[in-house]
Amino acid sequence: MTEPVTEQDVVEEEEAQEILPAPSLGAALEALLIVAVEPLSSMALAEATRHPVDDVATTLQALAADYRAAERGFALREVAGGWRFYTSESCAGVVEGWVLDGQQARLTQAALETLAVIAYRQPVSRGRISAVRGVNVDGVLRTLQSRGLIEEAGTDPSSQAILYRTTPFFLERLGIASLEDLPDLSDYLPDLAELDAVMDSVAAGE
Repeated sequence: MTEPVTEQDVVEEEEAQEILPAPSLGAALEALLIVAVEPLSSMALAEATRHPVDDVATTLQALAADYRAAERGFALREVAGGWRFYTSESCAGVVEGWVLDGQQARLTQAALETLAVIAYRQPVSRGRISAVRGVNVDGVLRTLQSRGLIEEAGTDPSSQAILYRTTPFFLERLGIASLEDLPDLSDYLPDLAELDAVMDSVAAGE
């Protein structure tokens, strides 16, 4: 004989249907925390996974303990009212060595020349940079962006070309407070109006 369906059964079934698909609550939390750029609170994670806050908090604590016990290369910590992944303290030496090696790797001559053009002519488009250097600079620009030395600075109103400028990290690496502290190159450059005309002409293929 089939038992009658109660109102509680209906409520539980609806709640079960609302829970988003994932192998487990722990897996869902891991996936969300990996893609998050800022710490996520238990409340935010509960809303995202559609699980009770208490269950989420308990699972987060269990995950953090599991990572510590397994001596993983990463740790789950609660900071600033939220949770996020960090590299494990036991692996700090490895991470520090890798980061320093990357920072100490020298830029190529092409990258240095391109960086100089951007520093003194910013904001400047890819076409103008290529016109000054006389070569394609796509690969060099990607390298400089990956190093955090340059960034996009909107688009040119007339051509809609992407403009590039140096970053605060560029100033930090050079040990200067502002672009005004860069060495004066006016004695080595033609009149700016003349230079602009030449650059426009070369960029247009004339």
